[in-house]
Amino acid sequence: MRVLKIILKVALYGFAGIVLLVGFLLGAMWMDHSRATMLPAPTGSYAVGRVTFDWRDPVRVDPLAPEAGTKRELAAWIWYPAERNPTLQTADYMPAAWRNAMEGGWFITLMNRDPSRVRAHSLQDAAVSGEQKQYPVVLMRPGLAALTTNYTSLVEDLASHGYVVVGFDAPYRSMVTVFPDGRVMSRTQQNNLDLVGDAEQKSLANELMQDWVADTSFALDKLGELNSSDPAGRFTGRLDMQRVGMFGHSLGGATALQFCHDDVRCKAGIDVDGLPLGSVVADGIAKPFMFLMSDHSGESGVEKRQVMGDFQRIYDRLPPDGRWMITLRTANHYGFSDDTKSHVVMGVMHTLGRMMNGPRQIEISERYIDAFFDVYLKGAPVSELKGGAGYAEVEVGR
Repeated sequence: MRVLKIILKVALYGFAGIVLLVGFLLGAMWMDHSRATMLPAPTGSYAVGRVTFDWRDPVRVDPLAPEAGTKRELAAWIWYPAERNPTLQTADYMPAAWRNAMEGGWFITLMNRDPSRVRAHSLQDAAVSGEQKQYPVVLMRPGLAALTTNYTSLVEDLASHGYVVVGFDAPYRSMVTVFPDGRVMSRTQQNNLDLVGDAEQKSLANELMQDWVADTSFALDKLGELNSSDPAGRFTGRLDMQRVGMFGHSLGGATALQFCHDDVRCKAGIDVDGLPLGSVVADGIAKPFMFLMSDHSGESGVEKRQVMGDFQRIYDRLPPDGRWMITLRTANHYGFSDDTKSHVVMGVMHTLGRMMNGPRQIEISERYIDAFFDVYLKGAPVSELKGGAGYAEVEVGR
């Protein structure tokens, strides 16, 4: 009986300790959720502007729409080199209508910083900088159903170095898409990779990627129209449509790879930690291309060997003076997006997994994305990409 009492007492103390620990973590997460978050300051010389567009295609049908005959439509975000204007407001990191549409359960809320308290650096509706007549264009595609604004750190930094950076969200495949007239469209179940088994995932991933490629080509068409005649006058004649690149993360990286294979307008691209998909795996690509990878050294098995074989087949056929494999040791797949997760959660993950912290991963990623496009869209010397740029975490393969 005495032993039983001791066991019960130990169990009770243990349970109380767990409750206290959970309570402490939840309290810390709530305080962290409520704190203001300032995204990293852009490192280029330009101020950054941001505008949004609702792009509708009167001809082409959206193949992933639940209703047959629905026309393609995109919510587009454009960041660009801007004139400095202290009277302009800084754009919301995520507009209120988007924040309201993204609201989830209390635990999901605690896992992230309050997006209304995340501070970016873009000026809303600023004039395009007059320092250059035209600026090269870089398209950007987020991972899977992630939102374009989740990559604000990377795109603001690239725009500050003299690029017009264009991302977009699409109904039925982005997590949520909000249009100016108040329509809110969420991802449909049939387009959710998390809801299908292994046998169906690759097939669906290929289908989604191909549709993102078509969306990207449509977005580039719309940019051409803006360059010819922007109703607001902002972008007319200001986009260098002969110098177009693309980068994307995860499925967006696979999209960038396939888009640069398919569309002759793409001059160079970057796949940020995305598995290769589509015909580019068999065909290869004859344009400058970079693979910017997180740390996969702890992975093993047949699937990894197959994926690495696909990477190698593509890499070996890239132009010798335009192929790059950059690996960030200890980097995490999700660390390429903005560091707006709860710092309590991320701190535990960094401690347990010995992961690179978010700001460091963003800093290094910005450095390589900027340098790559400087070399292959602006003609900068290739020496800017050689070596580890002083980062101990960087492994450069050529």
